[in-house]
Formats: sequence, structure tokens, C-alpha cells
Amino acid sequence: MTARRRGAAVTYAQAGVDIAAAERAKAGIRRLAAGSRTAGMLAGIGGFGGLFAAPRGRRPVLVASADGVGTKLKVAFAAGRHDTVGRDLVNHCVNDILAQGARPLFFLDYLALGRMSPPTVTAVVAGVARGCRENGCALLGGETAEMPGFYPPGEYDLAGFIVGAVERDRLITGARIRPGDRLIGLRSAGLHTNGYSLARRVLLPRFRLRQRVAELGATVADALLAEHRSYWPLLAPLLPQNGRRRSPLRGIAHITGGGITDNLPRILPPGCAAEIDAAAWEWPPIFRLLARLSGAPLADLRRTLNLGIGMILVVAPADWARVTGHLRRRNEDFVALGRIVPGPRRVYYREPRAGKP
Repeated sequence: MTARRRGAAVTYAQAGVDIAAAERAKAGIRRLAAGSRTAGMLAGIGGFGGLFAAPRGRRPVLVASADGVGTKLKVAFAAGRHDTVGRDLVNHCVNDILAQGARPLFFLDYLALGRMSPPTVTAVVAGVARGCRENGCALLGGETAEMPGFYPPGEYDLAGFIVGAVERDRLITGARIRPGDRLIGLRSAGLHTNGYSLARRVLLPRFRLRQRVAELGATVADALLAEHRSYWPLLAPLLPQNGRRRSPLRGIAHITGGGITDNLPRILPPGCAAEIDAAAWEWPPIFRLLARLSGAPLADLRRTLNLGIGMILVVAPADWARVTGHLRRRNEDFVALGRIVPGPRRVYYREPRAGKP
């Protein structure tokens, strides 16, 4: 007896994969990606591989990075807001390669969900496309995977892959950092994409997502879904260009998981430590609330959260006026964060006498 005689045939759709819905979602993705087209993009989405012309230069180096949005997605699911996490993803990846002086070229995304939902897919990819347009980066392609039984209903995972380029002799590696150099902190927009396991555990049992909290000056959802900021538009003019071989930026650190404590030492050469003035800035409300409600030790908070500083620049004293002048012209509220001192690769915090935050 054949399988057909034993019972009704089982189609792929009945098994949980809706190819027709996937095609509708992909059509929307193609339209969104078209809006991020750049000069190097040789073909639209639809082929088995994306095509991008290699950048011209004497000795171009490709710089690549991959990342995800993490458990911030859980907040997006609960809030029913899917149009911000794609921009979070792009901006995080752009900042990672910016730390080495690379210009973003193209981006690929991976979106996996249990059941195809064209409105959700469109909202997520619209955020990705918006992030790409804002950073001058082509959305070259990606993958949307429907995996029934793997993800709970209404949930998905999102990851991204970026490729940028920089001339070899213009790479920013941190090798030029010396004791006496000064540190500039660029403010974050919130948690960015790190620390959400702590934030959800501390805040969500106490507050509703739509609840406005006076201490935050916003709803919990708005505070937690504040988008990861891209520093590319701000810092691009400070990178080597128009014949200028060296940037006034000796080092750039993207402050993500691990906070200042773990991320700043990644760019320090041997014999250099960083001294941070802990009183140089006031923590934004979301971090003060998390510190108060969690009761976590200060050292743990500094290794979990960005605490209001999303990027750190290292500049020589001779370049201080040039860099800070540029930031002021861009209305950037930067922080004079500290300096480089002799010592092993690590961060030292100079604590305020009266105690702060």
C-alpha cells in the first residue's frame, strides 16, 4: 500500500512552511533593498549571490563583521514593534567596522522565524533598509528562513553581516596610541543592543511596556527600544580622505557588550592603560533606574552596560582642538572622558569624591 492510500498527502504548507507567503515577503524585500542601491551594487536581489564591485585603491582592505540584535528582540516581540530592530542591527555592524576606519560598502541580513508573516518581515527589513540608506551602504541580499517548530509563535531571530573597505595605510588600529593621548566619549542613545537580559529581568516584572515612568521621561517600551546609534555620519569627515593619509583619530572603540571596561582595552597597544574620569558624565535615566532597581555592583554595571557612552575616540593632544571643533560644529554633546596613561592594557576609573552617578 502506498503512503497516499494510507492517508491524505501532506504538503509543505501543511507542514508549516508557506511558500506563497514567503514570495510575498520577498517581493517587499526587493522593493526595500532597491532604495539602498549604491554605485558598487551590480545587481538587484534575486540571484544566488549578491554582486558588488570591489573598491578601487592602491591597497584596499576589506573589513567585515557579523552581529545580532540579541534579547532586545524580546522587547520588540512584546511591544509588537518590529520597525526599529533592523536599524539597530545595521548601525551596530557599521560601528564595528568604523572602529578600524572602514567605509561601509554592503550589508546582508538573516531573518529566521517560525511562521512567515509578510507584515512582520516587511517591518523588520524596512528598518534594515533604512539603516543601510542612512549609512550609504547597499543592502545586497540576505536570507529569510521559515522554520516551523523552531521558534515560538510571533518570534524570530535577526543577524547581519557587513563588509567595508579602507586603504591599508589608513587603517585605524590603535597602534599609534601613546600615554598622554586624550579620550572623547560620544553619547549613546540608550542601551543600544546590549544588557537586555538584565534590563528585562529588572524592569518587566515591575512595569508594563506601555507604562510611562516619570524617572525615564518615556514609556518603558520607548526607553528600551531606543535605536542603536550609528556614528558613521558624524565621524566620516575625520577619516583619511582627499589625499590625507592619517586620521586625527588614533583609536576608536565601539562600546558594546562588556562596556567601557572590556572594549576600550581592545584597541590599546602594549604599555598603555586608560584612565576614565567617572565624574565626567551623568548616566542617562535608564541606566540610573537599572542601577537602583538591580542593586548590581558598580563593576558589574560597567561591564554590562554602555552607561551612556556608545563610542570612545582616542586623540593626541595636538589634535584635540581639531576633533572637538568638528564635534561642536555637528552639535555633538561629547564627553572629555579621560586620558591614556602608562600601564598594562586595562581601564582605571578615577572615582568622584562625593559619589556619582
